[in-house]
Amino acid sequence: MKKTVILLLLVLSTKGYSQFAKSMFSKDPIINLENWQKQRLYFGYYLGFNSFDFKFDYKTPPEQDIQVKKTTGFNVGVVADLRLQEYLNLRFEPGLYYTKRDLYFPEVGDLEKDYLREVNSTYIHFPLLLKFSALRTGNIRPYLVGGMSTTLNLSSNSKSKEDNYEGKFRVKPWTAAYELGFGIDIFSEYFIFSPSIRGMFGITDELIRDNPGQPSGYTDNIDSMKSRAILINFTFH
Repeated sequence: MKKTVILLLLVLSTKGYSQFAKSMFSKDPIINLENWQKQRLYFGYYLGFNSFDFKFDYKTPPEQDIQVKKTTGFNVGVVADLRLQEYLNLRFEPGLYYTKRDLYFPEVGDLEKDYLREVNSTYIHFPLLLKFSALRTGNIRPYLVGGMSTTLNLSSNSKSKEDNYEGKFRVKPWTAAYELGFGIDIFSEYFIFSPSIRGMFGITDELIRDNPGQPSGYTDNIDSMKSRAILINFTFH
């Protein structure tokens, strides 16, 4: 009896794998959701990960750069996709992004409370992107994506009157960036799975300088501080 059950499972699994392989990767695949992307407008959602950094430009070259320790954050959001033509789509992908960065100021004090600043960021992200799709091959369709985004930082501390000398690191609430990346649309029987990776490059200075009245080893020599990030999203339509 056990041998019969095992044999049956092997047959079913082999059949299932062969159907999946024929559906996705064979020379003559079963075409899934053939007319889905011909819709004028469709929606989806995404989950993903991020790694945010800061790019510093200095007024005068420092002896030691400010060090940034990055962590892996997470993303969640929705997608609205508007078909402009066969190979071009306009996408709006608002989402919630959480990340954390530790800044080490090597020229400020010897105690951790002086040289370390933890920057926790909760972003509401508003990217408007153009998606350039290649010709569909079976159930695979690669694409390039790029555009502009604006971001609201809910953890900016921008309204605080305290500065770094009170342990408060402040940034501006709104920033802008451009984004470039690529991905693949994979058409299954019931939905489109679309993994993608892209870079985000800040174009606006987001640092709020320390209060005037005394020299600041934290912000006086910083000409600009801009976010940049790697974003990995797994989208489902």
